[in-house]
Formats: sequence, structure tokens, C-alpha cells
Amino acid sequence: MKSITVQHYDAFSQTAGKGNPAGIVFHADDLTEEEMQEIALKVGFNETAFPLKSEAADFKIRYFTPGHEINLCGHATIAAVYALKRNGCLGTKTDITIETKAGILSVKVKDERFITMQQAAPRFEAFKGSTAGLAASIGLTEEDIDPRLPILYGSTGTWTLLVPIKKLDAFPNMKPDNVRFPAVLKEKPASSIHSFCLETYDLHAHMHARHFSSPFSGTTEDAVTGTAAGVMGAYYADYIHNPFKGSLHLTVEQGQEMGKDGRVMVDVIKKENSYDIEITGTAVYVKDFDIFLEEEKLNSPA
Repeated sequence: MKSITVQHYDAFSQTAGKGNPAGIVFHADDLTEEEMQEIALKVGFNETAFPLKSEAADFKIRYFTPGHEINLCGHATIAAVYALKRNGCLGTKTDITIETKAGILSVKVKDERFITMQQAAPRFEAFKGSTAGLAASIGLTEEDIDPRLPILYGSTGTWTLLVPIKKLDAFPNMKPDNVRFPAVLKEKPASSIHSFCLETYDLHAHMHARHFSSPFSGTTEDAVTGTAAGVMGAYYADYIHNPFKGSLHLTVEQGQEMGKDGRVMVDVIKKENSYDIEITGTAVYVKDFDIFLEEEKLNSPA
């Protein structure tokens, strides 16, 4: 058996046990995709990130849920860059680039804990399915969904369905039936569901959210979701703060229903017909732990 050391960080919080856990695996360049997937499955967090060498950027990062690889993950990026800084891999650099399957993105280390990452340009597509069926898939009724705002698929690197909810008191009642999602989300069956409202627990926050995972990811709910918060910034500019000119600075709260209270700061800057989206968050180191792979798998071809 081969021992693989995983560093556990919690992102979007400065308190261990809050925010969103991510596994970070260093020295991963010799691991195959199959092995990375097995590691992510055994770690069991919503995402495990693998910082790698890159010829196109300072680092390459690959992201795996327990079920499959994804193009980009906000909280795992925040955790990975903080881990790179903490482990001395950045030297004196405060501005770096990362190669991801969503493109090459810039990341800034503002101090020891605050990490700002660029996200891909926001994209939206219409949801044409049943609103009643959608509500039922997360344990609500159609009356809980806010008809004043559109239900849209959105992406700044990973697709999610943005679902506006009328009242904050509906959120503790949500019970996702993730297995039903592909039948409801016919346009994008692998999408997650990101429910949000404009009422918040924290008076300084602008939006509250819960994020329910694609059934193909092997998880049920994400505690605090960076990519979804980023695309919500563009949604906010288009549909809530419209007409929008210049820039916005938003705070999104998430994780309260899971006991994982976290915050994502989102900056939206107008750019011709689109937006520049950046998210900022903190991270905290929790612990190292080991998982084990069979030697023959490690030595098998990719």
C-alpha cells in the first residue's frame, strides 16, 4: 500500500470546522487521473485539489469530487493557493496564474489568509423545465420560488441552476432529492442547484444561499460555494441591481443550515458586454491525514 498525505483546509472561514473543507494533495504530478479520482473518493470532501506543474501558468490545479473531475472549484482554489503559500511554494509572489480546465486565471494573495481569484466570464442559459418539479426536488413548493426573478443556469467555470427563493425561513426546510435533478434539469442534467434569497442572517451580507450537488458528484450539499457565488454576482448585476454601471462589492453567506457558517466576497466589474468576476475568501489549515492506494494501481499506466 502507498500512503498519500492529504492536507485538510477549510475555505471561506478563518475557523476550523466552519466554511467548506477541501483536501489538497501535493507532489501529485506522477499520479494518474484514475488515482486522483480514487484519492478524492477516499477523502470524501466535496472537492480535493491537486496542484501540479504547468507550462502555461505558475501552477496547474485539477479538481475532483468523489464522483468525477470538474473544471473549476472556488473553495478548493482558495484552499489550494493558501496551502501553496503556507508550504512556501509561492516565495515572495503575491500575484500568480493558475491553469484550470476553465482557462488560465489570475489569483492574488492579499495577506496571509485572504485570497482573491478571477473567475471565467459569466454565462447564462434559460431553464425551461417545470418550476413545480424543481421546487419539489429540493423539498419546497412552487410558492416558495420568487416569481419576480428568473431561474437560470449560470456558470463562471462550473454550471449551476440559480433558483431565487422568496423567504429566508424556507431554507431550513429544504431537503434535496439529488437523484431527481437530472430529470428536472433536462437542459443540463449534470448541473447542481444553487438556491438563494435576498434576506440574510448577517445584516452585512447581500445574499443567502444553499448549494445542492449534482448526483454525479457523489455528494449531496456544498457548504460554501465559490463558483456559484461568483456567477450570482453577475446575476445580481443583471437582474437585481439593474441598470448596472461600474462595479459592485457583494458578500454572500452560506453554510448556516449545515453549521458551516462561511462568507464569500464577490467583486463585479462591468466590461463591455460582460463582467469581470473575482471572489475573495479566507482559509485555515486543519490537519494532515493519510489515505492509501494499492501499489499496483500507482504503477499502472494512465
